Amino acid sequence: MPLSDQSPSLRFVVPGDPNQNTGGYRYVRRLAGAISDAGVPTEVTGLSGAFPRPNVRALSEMNHYMERCPDSAVVVLDGLAMSGMPEVIARHAQRLHLVAMIHHPLGDESGLSQADRRWFFEQERRALAAVRQVITTSAFTARRLADFGVPAGRVTVAKPGVAISAGLHRPQKTYDSISQVLCVGHLSPRKAQHQLVQALQSVESLSWRCTLVGALNRNREYSQQVERAIQSAGLSERIELVGEADNDRLAALYEGADLFVFPSLYEGYGMVIDEAIAAGLPIISSDGGALAETAGRPGILQYPAGDVEALTDRLKAWLGNPEKLAWNAAQVGHQAKLLNTWEQAAEIVLAAIGLTQPAMGSSFEGRWLELREPADHRARSTALTVSLNQWLQRSHARFTDGLPQAPVTMVDLGTGRGSNAVYLSPLLQVPQHWLLLDQDACLLAETQARLTERGIAATVAEQRLSVESLPTKMPEHTTLITASALIDLVSAPWLMTLAETARARGAAVLVVLSYSGEFSLDPMHPDDGRVLALVNEHQRGEKGTGHALGPEAAKALEQRLQAAGYQVETQASPWHLDCDDAALIRELLDGWVAAASELILESRNQDGAWLQHWLANRLEQLAEERLAVTVQHVDLLALPEDG
Repeated sequence: MPLSDQSPSLRFVVPGDPNQNTGGYRYVRRLAGAISDAGVPTEVTGLSGAFPRPNVRALSEMNHYMERCPDSAVVVLDGLAMSGMPEVIARHAQRLHLVAMIHHPLGDESGLSQADRRWFFEQERRALAAVRQVITTSAFTARRLADFGVPAGRVTVAKPGVAISAGLHRPQKTYDSISQVLCVGHLSPRKAQHQLVQALQSVESLSWRCTLVGALNRNREYSQQVERAIQSAGLSERIELVGEADNDRLAALYEGADLFVFPSLYEGYGMVIDEAIAAGLPIISSDGGALAETAGRPGILQYPAGDVEALTDRLKAWLGNPEKLAWNAAQVGHQAKLLNTWEQAAEIVLAAIGLTQPAMGSSFEGRWLELREPADHRARSTALTVSLNQWLQRSHARFTDGLPQAPVTMVDLGTGRGSNAVYLSPLLQVPQHWLLLDQDACLLAETQARLTERGIAATVAEQRLSVESLPTKMPEHTTLITASALIDLVSAPWLMTLAETARARGAAVLVVLSYSGEFSLDPMHPDDGRVLALVNEHQRGEKGTGHALGPEAAKALEQRLQAAGYQVETQASPWHLDCDDAALIRELLDGWVAAASELILESRNQDGAWLQHWLANRLEQLAEERLAVTVQHVDLLALPEDG
């Protein structure tokens, strides 16, 4: 299945037909498609033979395929294809750049004998030792690979993306008729569709219909077992087995469903959970394997994997209460825009194998930047802008005395939509030329149009702002370096480089709207402090340049600039948001909850219910126009000595 007419830079290898419609095959196809769309020629090849325990034909096919690959070719091997043949993998490991893609270890499959588990474990351990890198679909699987002796430094997590559309436009439903239950996954003992049939039989008195979507031929014996269970329970008119569904049919089934149920005993990630969220569906799911990490997300109700009685109780709780089902549907809806995209997954994989540089963090959506701009402009320190203007006028007069009025070069880092330049340009009374740097080409195109419309002389440049590139992209004659809502996302070495670069050019530095670690809501809530602590911890996480300084960034930059001989002044620039800023507040709440949920899941703390109750309470207050939010920021101006 070639995705490009050019010689491929990246080769994916899977067992059998690449167009099979399971989660793992869809992951490979969509990831490969996103990489190809990013401009990297890509192909997906399916191998004949028996997998994952390879027969002679499978071994020969893999060996022959790799013999045909040119030296140093990057080959991504699906775990189902490569994990059972370590000798073949090792034979080509020195000549090729081999990358394993592990959805979950083969020995973790349900229904295996202990002898089979031991065989798969040993084969996969040896195969993984031979490859250079490993891509996994979840942090859970990445941790699991430590048991196979894979160092954490060789593992990259690239979570599946979703095509986010349905959940953002899903019509409000009343849930007062027959509830349509959807379950997606090829029929296999591990997916445990038979347990869902048992649970549905126990809630036969409620109003529901169920559609089971997934291949029936991968395990015919089990598929027949499920079909017999449906008939035996007298549910043939209410549970439909539809087999595999193409993309259009699957999208229609998601759109027509009211509830998604996923009884799988074990998943390495569980891509269908994100797909159900993207479709705006409330979810009942087991906690098998990586599914446990979805706990605490709004609109997801979990139960212990394999516990049919617990699954029955969850079905009763929602199918028997249309209002509760509708409420959870509303809760899950806003999560869709927080999901990964396939473009993000492609970027992570390309960076991991060295075909691109990892992104730093200006991939903010244009909607968020547009929403925050009015609040940003209201909050900024007028006094610091006046001081900067006076310094620029003195500096410009001194260096252009008797000469033509050359423009002052002003560099805006992480410019986004150009909000910083739009604000400053009319207030700085010197001739100006702006250089606007950002890694997001789409935002830069919008920025160029905005500044041209306002008559602002500017050059935009797509640039990843790394520690290495920052000094090289700053013109020697730069007079002002500025940034808005940026430095709390970067590391201490990045700030050190910024200070050194500014000193080398004798440039003024204006950094505004840096989050300073405090927010408050009115009325207060007992859990506000818990949310704040989690948000601040998340702020200090990896954002692309190393661990970010978060709330401590402004103070750290102030100290570095003072040490470089700058006169530094700071002023508070808080957001004061009320009902007129409802859309911005909603985005803030969503972002805070997403950050807090991520840390709750990483800590293995399964109790995220308090966070969802907090969010529901805040959204209710917002809808009633009785919620106000204050977010503390700080603006910093650093001026070199006039001499």
